[in-house]
Amino acid sequence: MARKDYKKLKGTVGIYQNTKTKKYFAEKKISGKNHTASFDTLFEAKEWRENFDGTEYSPKESTPESSHATLREVWETMQQDHFPTLATSTKMIWHRRYNLWKIIEHLPMDQITPSRITSWVNHWVEEFKQDDYQKERGKAGRCNLNNELNMFVTIFNWYKESEKYEKEAHLLTNPIKKKHRHLGFIKPVPDKKKQIDLEDALLFFEYLKPLYKELAMMQFYCAARVGEIAGLQWSNIDMKNRRMLIKHAVVWDEHKVFLELKPFPKNKEPRPVFITDEIMQILKQRECFRELSCDYVFHVEGNPINYCTVLVNYVNAQRKSGVPYSGTHILRHGMAKLARQVGGGLDAVMAMTGHKDVKLANHYSKCDEDDQREFSEKIMEHIRKHKNQSTEAGTSFSNVVSLSRYKSGTNG
Repeated sequence: MARKDYKKLKGTVGIYQNTKTKKYFAEKKISGKNHTASFDTLFEAKEWRENFDGTEYSPKESTPESSHATLREVWETMQQDHFPTLATSTKMIWHRRYNLWKIIEHLPMDQITPSRITSWVNHWVEEFKQDDYQKERGKAGRCNLNNELNMFVTIFNWYKESEKYEKEAHLLTNPIKKKHRHLGFIKPVPDKKKQIDLEDALLFFEYLKPLYKELAMMQFYCAARVGEIAGLQWSNIDMKNRRMLIKHAVVWDEHKVFLELKPFPKNKEPRPVFITDEIMQILKQRECFRELSCDYVFHVEGNPINYCTVLVNYVNAQRKSGVPYSGTHILRHGMAKLARQVGGGLDAVMAMTGHKDVKLANHYSKCDEDDQREFSEKIMEHIRKHKNQSTEAGTSFSNVVSLSRYKSGTNG
């Protein structure tokens, strides 16, 4: 090994990384003899250092024989049988979240035990806590491994329910435990206000260009996902009877560019929306840009809107207006909270957002720091009023004897 091509890794013993190929080189001395091996991943290099005893070693063959399918086999079968039912965006997200599991995908499902999961979690936490990664990613750096752990739970649950694997899987239990989510902590999630309030929303709209102002206002009034409004079709709008359907949703690819129009929203159920005067005004403004060959309410010269342009316009308006919010989903959260305040309960939230799950409706509309501030002021105002009433009534503590002084004998 030419040492000049390798760098020593912090926090490891006997493991180096090739600066050119990015492969890992491990060495271990046994009975005075130095043994070396090269690996594609740091995880494999560490396993070799821990388990190599001087005989021939292969990390993918070091486990006992098993009649169970490997994680890779389950994942591939899942793609064949289950993926056709999923939205394109969901499939892209799942592929991305599976990447970290590739280092143990050779293991049979019965050998992916809680201790194996612990080793996997520790490996990636160490990887993401490295200075090089943190400097490169900055504020966008990973905070935890929750998404990947949830991905494994999804795969495992499908494996348990699959008819193909029902005989081998029925005795297995999920190896993901509560402790793994604690072990997977890397750094705190950045503090972010998700529920834009009405005053800030109205200010935010004024800093948007006309097309994106109308899109944002429609998203807010409908408590909708931005993809649902970007995919809104004229054929689903009945202005005469003041009724429209949120029936489609735009799917964007990993580069935030239009990929396809999905024929149903996230929960796969069309959602009717009453056309209020405010929504009617937006629709009439959009009618001026209606094209015969395009059924989209919001479009750019007949082409569907790309998410990257939506995001750029939203971020610029948020920055210029000075509102303490970011992203596109704040409008859905904001209307959910407003619906709860005005409507007085979760029924109002579910009616506006289309959620079927009470827990989700509660999550979207739950109290935040603005509510805490408002309630704190009301409580303190009540305390101040009570104190003033006590003072006016002549209440005084000047004749009260201190218990500590009484016990020490100073009053005796």
